[in-house]
Amino acid sequence: MARMTLAIHPQLFTIHSLAPDSVVPTAIFQQEIYFIGKTSGELSVVVNSTFEIESLEQEHNWRCLEVIGPLGFSMTGILASVSGALAAQKISIFAISTFDTDYILVKKDTLAEASKALKKKNYQIIEHQG
Repeated sequence: MARMTLAIHPQLFTIHSLAPDSVVPTAIFQQEIYFIGKTSGELSVVVNSTFEIESLEQEHNWRCLEVIGPLGFSMTGILASVSGALAAQKISIFAISTFDTDYILVKKDTLAEASKALKKKNYQIIEHQG
């Protein structure tokens, strides 16, 4: 497999938990990056920490590593490989997948250690070029 590259986004993110029947503020759709996940039991929103919303709980100070894609559905094991390397170092993650790629969020205070662990596994780590 070719050497994978992960790009570190510069901004901080907050993960919000809302009641499943909550209305997502329409201003969120103007944000450069946001993720929304909904099930019958919860509504989760990940957004730049500068964008504040009312939520039941918030987890602040997350940094985002983007697997440079597009990956294609035939490529397997990428998220498992990244999360495994980080789990071995006891680094918690919040993983998000889109059609084209994967995003791995780590707490800000573990970013340097996460980068080091991934470099040891032959991942290239770069700064995101927005």
